[in-house]
Amino acid sequence: MVQANDIDMQLRRRAQSVIPGGMWGHQHVQRLPEGYPQYFTRGEGCRTWDANGRSYIDYLCAWGPMILGYNDPDIEQAAARQRDAGDGLNGPTPLLVDLAELVVETVPHADWALFSKNGTDATTACVTIARAGTGRRKILVARGAYHGAIPWCSPSVAGVTEEDRAHLIIYDYNDVASLEAAVGEAGDDLAGILVSAFKHDLGKEHVLPTREFAARARDLATKADAALIVDDVRAGFRLDLGGSWELVGVRPDLSAWSKAIANGRALAAVTGNDRFRQAATQIFTTGSFWTAGVSMAASIATITKLRDTGAVAHMQAMGQRLRDGLQKQADQLGFKLRQSGPAQMPVFLFEGDDDRRIGNRFCLEALDRGVYFHPVHTMFLSAAHTAAIIDETLEVTAEALRATANAIDHEAMRGTGS
Repeated sequence: MVQANDIDMQLRRRAQSVIPGGMWGHQHVQRLPEGYPQYFTRGEGCRTWDANGRSYIDYLCAWGPMILGYNDPDIEQAAARQRDAGDGLNGPTPLLVDLAELVVETVPHADWALFSKNGTDATTACVTIARAGTGRRKILVARGAYHGAIPWCSPSVAGVTEEDRAHLIIYDYNDVASLEAAVGEAGDDLAGILVSAFKHDLGKEHVLPTREFAARARDLATKADAALIVDDVRAGFRLDLGGSWELVGVRPDLSAWSKAIANGRALAAVTGNDRFRQAATQIFTTGSFWTAGVSMAASIATITKLRDTGAVAHMQAMGQRLRDGLQKQADQLGFKLRQSGPAQMPVFLFEGDDDRRIGNRFCLEALDRGVYFHPVHTMFLSAAHTAAIIDETLEVTAEALRATANAIDHEAMRGTGS
């Protein structure tokens, strides 16, 4: 029975009548263990408040977009100034040119930039540009990789036809031989090799690209005169302002960006080199909201502040502080914790926890104490996560791990009849 003061549950009940399934997509709370809130009312810095008024130190950062923190004053002032002047107009504001110049200045491989509203827009445009620029059809994608929510790349097959994916060829990430075989299968019809910033499959350990794999992907694309495409929608601006594969010394022909590009405002970008400039002019991609000025003002302020404050190094350091502290706590209690991914984009898994019993319990114990972790998805740190916040988090994780250990021991005793 829904309690009178449980606003979140009241909203869920109302939503069932007017929204199919009550919610859609990756933000549906049914994808999480029971106990997570569905609705939120506000955010400040690295904290969020749910509809029932509970606050959390947030390690999901709105699923990645909040890179400087919720309600960052510099970003909000820039957005407010443009909102007062106008947002969606008959054409773009001058900020379109300002932002494109800033992106080209910031991203070493970029000779040009195009903008849209979300990551699926950007990855789809990259694939389309690659095909237009090569006159070919085949796109290589890694097994299990996520590149958006549209038929050619959706993780669901509902409503998807075989024809939607007829020209995709699968390879295994970081496996050079597998990539070479896929290139061979494509033959002279290879349009592009699509890679994630790193391997971040849901519920699995995250794996950074090896230099050997990245270099071979670059070499194979160059030899075939095909596009090397980096999907930086999830990781862009958190690992390196110039693009995530700067860390492995490889520059793509095309990249897709979104999430953190405007600190929570809806914006995405495609960057490319001169090899694919003409192709980018030939395709038709558009949207009535894609040139809105407020998100571009926010993006200019975001990229500038990330650059001027050394935010990437700060996030990496805070992520490592959390990782080291959590590992020490887990070791002391005998948990076999598997932490992976970049320090500023972590995932926490437990060895032998195939049914997620341990991980789910730990995350729920942390949630109950005011820290929002995700049990299987990539998490995110922001520049608003300070050393004091990390230390406050570690106080919570120490309690959450102890509570998890006690619960598991109790379950084990019940199972043996003790």
